[in-house]
Amino acid sequence: MNNLPPLAERMRPKTLDDYVGQKHLVGPGAVLRKAIESGNLPSMIFWGPPGVGKTTLAYIISQSLNRPFFALSAINSGVKDVREVIERASLLKQGGQTLPVLFIDEIHRFSKSQQDSLLGAVERGIVTLIGATTENPSFEVISALLSRCQVYILQHLHEDDLINLLQKAMQDDEVLQQKNITIRDYEALLRLSGGDARKLLNIFELLINAIDSPEIIVTNEAVLENVQQNMALYDKAGEQHYDIISAFIKSMRGSDPNGAVYWLARMLVGGEDPLFIARRMLILASEDIGNANPNALLLAQSCFEAVNVIGMPEARIILSQTAVYLATSAKSNASYMAIDTAMALVKQTGDLPIPLHLRNAPTKLMKNIGYGKDYKYAHSYEGNFTDQDFLPDAIKGTQLYEPGNNARENEAREKLKKLWGNRYKY
Repeated sequence: MNNLPPLAERMRPKTLDDYVGQKHLVGPGAVLRKAIESGNLPSMIFWGPPGVGKTTLAYIISQSLNRPFFALSAINSGVKDVREVIERASLLKQGGQTLPVLFIDEIHRFSKSQQDSLLGAVERGIVTLIGATTENPSFEVISALLSRCQVYILQHLHEDDLINLLQKAMQDDEVLQQKNITIRDYEALLRLSGGDARKLLNIFELLINAIDSPEIIVTNEAVLENVQQNMALYDKAGEQHYDIISAFIKSMRGSDPNGAVYWLARMLVGGEDPLFIARRMLILASEDIGNANPNALLLAQSCFEAVNVIGMPEARIILSQTAVYLATSAKSNASYMAIDTAMALVKQTGDLPIPLHLRNAPTKLMKNIGYGKDYKYAHSYEGNFTDQDFLPDAIKGTQLYEPGNNARENEAREKLKKLWGNRYKY
């Protein structure tokens, strides 16, 4: 048993029919499945959270099309490694073999020069590139390369997907088949895994190995007793990456500078990309602080730019200053909640007509049919304000922004009350 690969590797699916989740991409009739079945495969980027099957899907695609498969990790590969793989792929193509698939894991960690080294091979048709990233490729992949790739978004696995994965492991795995296992509770397994299929199987294997009994009963208590303290030791390199950044963000959101600096130190000592940390603080400054302290976003943006220019080790000082500032700042998620509420409303109500007085009227015909008519130019009125409607008629008076309970937004609330009276119930 000790010579066997880990359970997560033993359970790695080999065909699309065995693949768990992502039915919107690889289910019957789905867009990516059609591309695979047609054999007309574009270069592509898989964007999604960890543990949802990006690497596995890339390998299945190559096997389904009988294509050579090359894999590199952006964490430990440089330009030299990329060029060597491209040279090998070029030789295969010259030998008449099918177009190889080049899989780049965590492609967002590649520098511009590393991504440039991929571009020529993609343009010349030497490889079909499949990149995997947990970061928005619009910001992390150079535009020239991104324009030549189809972006597919992989979604978090559903609870049913993860439960089915455990059931399948007990049924099909050669080691687990020999054990008498009963799962009474799933909650702790699913919570500790965070929806990551690989981590779920790692935790499950650790639990099974920890219980020395002819009959293994899996309960929430058994999981927490046997697994939680050992997860850090069991994790593969890099799997704690997302747990630690989560702890860092939650410490700042929870206004604890001590926790924020501790988790920042854990990331820096562990070799985390400083720009990744700065980028996360930039998001938090808007999502969790917002207009309670608009300067937080400015400082976070300055931090990102400074870290990009200076680099380590000095960047640690700037990161620490910003983390402490964000942790001790007033908090508000009002703007974040407002846009999510507005987007939900748009999806619910569809493309409502734009009121005529708000429409642009660049032509005489548009003016004649009422575009822009009765629009009141705010600066022409006392206090640069006049009462008029800015929402479609069907949702007139809907309140989307609820100011947070903090000094700055309380001030905004009073101003809105003064301007709008009872029109909006702030």
